[in-house]
Amino acid sequence: MKNNALVLTALAGALFSVNASAATKWDLPTAYPDSNFHTEIAMKFVKAVSDATGGEFKITVHSNASLFKAPEIKRAVQGNQAQAGEILLSNFANEDPIYELDGLPFLATGYEQAWKLYQAQKPYLEKKLEAQGMKLLYSVAWPPQGIFTNKTLNSIDDMKGLKWRAYSPVTSKIAQEVGAHPVTIQQAELSQALATGVVDSYMSSGSTGYDTKTYEYLKKLYDTQAWLPKNALIVNKKAFDALDDKERKALRDAAAEAEKTGWALSQEKTKWYNEQLVKNGVEIVKPSSELIAGLTKIGESMIADWTKKAGADGEKLLNDYKSK
Repeated sequence: MKNNALVLTALAGALFSVNASAATKWDLPTAYPDSNFHTEIAMKFVKAVSDATGGEFKITVHSNASLFKAPEIKRAVQGNQAQAGEILLSNFANEDPIYELDGLPFLATGYEQAWKLYQAQKPYLEKKLEAQGMKLLYSVAWPPQGIFTNKTLNSIDDMKGLKWRAYSPVTSKIAQEVGAHPVTIQQAELSQALATGVVDSYMSSGSTGYDTKTYEYLKKLYDTQAWLPKNALIVNKKAFDALDDKERKALRDAAAEAEKTGWALSQEKTKWYNEQLVKNGVEIVKPSSELIAGLTKIGESMIADWTKKAGADGEKLLNDYKSK
């Protein structure tokens, strides 16, 4: 009798072990802090996946570049070191023109235009990611980009000599065009770079300004609304294909909801972030027509260069965007 009890106990333990090991566990690195709205969206996304699978599919979010730094996340997902990850598309502009598109100044300047651009861009983006062994789950825009500085900017000539934080090839290119000095700094290191004087200006959203407490160092935000870059939640294709039907459906459903609510939240947060910056002493400045004209000219040149690099597909994409 005692032996039978021991056998049953051993079998129960083995079954428990099999069930426990059957749970799917993924890692999802992102470069932004828990307070950032993109991270909030990712947290809700992984909860929705867990809820839909009865807790059998668990995705751990590693925020604030704690697992991989921003430029490393895409390669980590591609190599399945992390099964999923959130990336800023324009960080990878040097890889392929499709990643650069939503960072081009004054191509899409508001949420409506940015959404239309995304719809035109999406098939090409999905194709490129598939070719690199990944899949796109969802993408959400940042608030419009402006210029943080302490300097009065009446025209692009006033930007000469600025120590300009560049977070992507696009922002580095803008610095070069206006005669600023680009310094590559990712968001997780931005506060320290401002505190130590490594940079004294940058182009980004009110979200970044608030999250990094830029208001402690820079007191002007020129509201240029130059572009709305996007983050994308990507997954390793082999890891995705290894999931069962229920898990894949949970991912797709949660991703569709994250994209829908994410775009709405981004728009809602734009006003809130700017209000918080003003409360902390930042002046929101309407740019002069001369400053906008100078930046627009740079944008037109960059769009022309992009079209040449992107070839026939790029030309078709832009035509699709303009016809939407």
